[in-house]
Amino acid sequence: MRDITSEKTTHPVLIFWIIAGWVGFSLLPWYGVEDFWQFEWLVDGWPVDTDYAPAAFLLAQGEKLWLLPLVPALIAPVLILRRRKTDPVFAKVLLAAGGFGFAWLTAQGLGIGIRGWSAGWLEALFGPLGDRQYGMGYGALIVASAFLFLFTQGIAARGAINGDVFVTGAIGGVIAVVTIFVFFPIAKLMVAAFITEEGSYSILTFLGKFFDDRIWGLGCLTGARCGVAWNSLFLAVLVGLLTTLLGLVFALVLTRSGFRFKRGLRALTVLPIITPPFVIGLAIILLFGLSGAVTTWVADLIGVRPTRWVYGLPGILIAQVLAFTPIAFLVLIGVVEGVSPSMEEAAQTLRADRWQTFRTVSLPLMRPGLANAFLLGFIESMADFGNPLVLGGNYDVLSTEIFFAIVGAQYDQGRAAVLAIVLLGFTLAAFYIQRFWLGRKSYTTVTGKGDAGVHPEMPKGLAIPVYAIAALWAAFTVVIYGMILYGSVVQLWGVDNTLTFKHYLTAFSIRLDDGGIRWTGSAWDSFWTTMLISTVAAPLTAAVGLITAYLLTRQDFAGKRSFEFGTMLSFAIPGTVIGVSYILAFNVPPIEITGTGLILVISFIFRNMPVGVRAGIASMSQLDRSLDESSLTLGANSWQTFRRVILPLLRPAILAALVYSFVRAMTAISAVIFLVSARYDMATSYIIGRVENNDYGLAIAYSTALIFVMLAAVGLLQLLVGRTKIGRRLAHEQGGG
Repeated sequence: MRDITSEKTTHPVLIFWIIAGWVGFSLLPWYGVEDFWQFEWLVDGWPVDTDYAPAAFLLAQGEKLWLLPLVPALIAPVLILRRRKTDPVFAKVLLAAGGFGFAWLTAQGLGIGIRGWSAGWLEALFGPLGDRQYGMGYGALIVASAFLFLFTQGIAARGAINGDVFVTGAIGGVIAVVTIFVFFPIAKLMVAAFITEEGSYSILTFLGKFFDDRIWGLGCLTGARCGVAWNSLFLAVLVGLLTTLLGLVFALVLTRSGFRFKRGLRALTVLPIITPPFVIGLAIILLFGLSGAVTTWVADLIGVRPTRWVYGLPGILIAQVLAFTPIAFLVLIGVVEGVSPSMEEAAQTLRADRWQTFRTVSLPLMRPGLANAFLLGFIESMADFGNPLVLGGNYDVLSTEIFFAIVGAQYDQGRAAVLAIVLLGFTLAAFYIQRFWLGRKSYTTVTGKGDAGVHPEMPKGLAIPVYAIAALWAAFTVVIYGMILYGSVVQLWGVDNTLTFKHYLTAFSIRLDDGGIRWTGSAWDSFWTTMLISTVAAPLTAAVGLITAYLLTRQDFAGKRSFEFGTMLSFAIPGTVIGVSYILAFNVPPIEITGTGLILVISFIFRNMPVGVRAGIASMSQLDRSLDESSLTLGANSWQTFRRVILPLLRPAILAALVYSFVRAMTAISAVIFLVSARYDMATSYIIGRVENNDYGLAIAYSTALIFVMLAAVGLLQLLVGRTKIGRRLAHEQGGG
């Protein structure tokens, strides 16, 4: 006979985190160890050496006595293992132990640095410390995680969110990591907006910088130059509208037409996102610049003098629309595919023609995807600085102004912070306008009932302009990439067009000898580092993004809107600001990770996570909650429901998050410039170095190689993830219809 009492008082998740906490406290190095995963510290003084010692051994040696209060917080949860979850003492102990432990760990981490107390008022209050500490290591990380999830289990035991341990833990985990890796570094930078030249704080200093004419000036109404805020807003709205339109066009061609070369078109739409933006800018200049091929041909044809028209708003707009249309497409393809064919067939059964069906049924159900695609295009345009840097001319935007405020001769962190606040204001406004446009309408199309339909083709009146736009844009993309490919195999692009492969040989040469393969090319180190960082960051980015989307669409909890905005915050900040804020925040204790590969992975996760969040929200908006309820009714918990029911229906969103996060990690520029080190050099920083040395051939050759590598990676991800197949659509596609 089973022991019912034992079953009721067994808490496997609680036991796991108790064990994890003690392992982190007693066995793992408390402070950061370089090359932790090579385990050299195990034979290099562990556990006695203070550089590698766990917290328990530090205390045993009379060191770091401020860690002592963590011991009772670790002991307390052990004392309630035999108590039932419904026992009030159970929840109180977990809340007290987890909350105190996490708060104490945070307070001592922020309060004590490499020179003792980190603030003068602490030393005045407690006196000289006489000791110091370095950045936290994996031991502290695991103990902090244990305290956090003990606290969330206490919240669940109190009955929050129906006592669901997985949901409360997921909410607590996402809030913690977003706070640490988004709000904390940005807050460190934002404080600079209020610092005066004397080092004190003043709101007048902030207001003076905020209302600067260079930001809000309306000189363009009188023929002069507009402020950077209005330039950025106008550009971002145009880019958002055009990328959403083009993304929808390509999604319709792939899902609502009999086009034979869908795979080739899908690959072509993804090409721009896997290319360093300055390479696209260079190709546009070669085509449309003062001496560009198209410019000179048109000038000779109609007998006019060539101009520099491409520098400024037109050039930036072309480059950004080309670069960011894939984002809209990756979001919209899953949403367009997710519209239930049965609803479209029902409309046609009621004698609606194809155009009426598309206008009154299909298009309204795509509104979540359209709104999310516009929001992402808007934010990407606001945050981009690579294209405006190459093609901006006299058209200044917020991102480039922030860049020059930080790395230029002025080095004005206060101005950079104010500009970032303006950018955030625009992003927040776009976010709420999107929410208002979507309203509270239901966009559910996939329910628990069987779906046995095939998407109808587009009406002819819509198909003709859609095909025309897709054909023109595809041809333009092919020309751009033809120029890039051609530039990688000529001696000197635009000067000496002799064909050569010397750039590829310089970058990627290999030598075989008795010792094996020698990677002698100058680009191999940065290439393998980039592949490693991107491969680690992509699945983590997708996981955090989709779990966040699940919480936002399926759970109701206090502070939900602030939670959603927090997850989008890092996406709205230019990469340059992210890079500088990470240096300010993580170059000193308690988290000291600058110069490591970990800081690159973390920056990519929280820079690219919003794409997974928006794609997941757009797709989950079409999944009826009855699917979740049915699973829960049949005895599954929230984690099992998420893993077995929700995730299989989110394959388009998973693919979008994986593809985007991987390729953006491969091609990121702005934040990477500040975070790379001699040991962890990324491909884009290497390419920029070549460009600065006027070695354009090698830079373009490396970029071309990256394009082919990422195309292969995207194809592999599509095979691994697959696509959602519902009802007769599978048979229809297999039959070639």
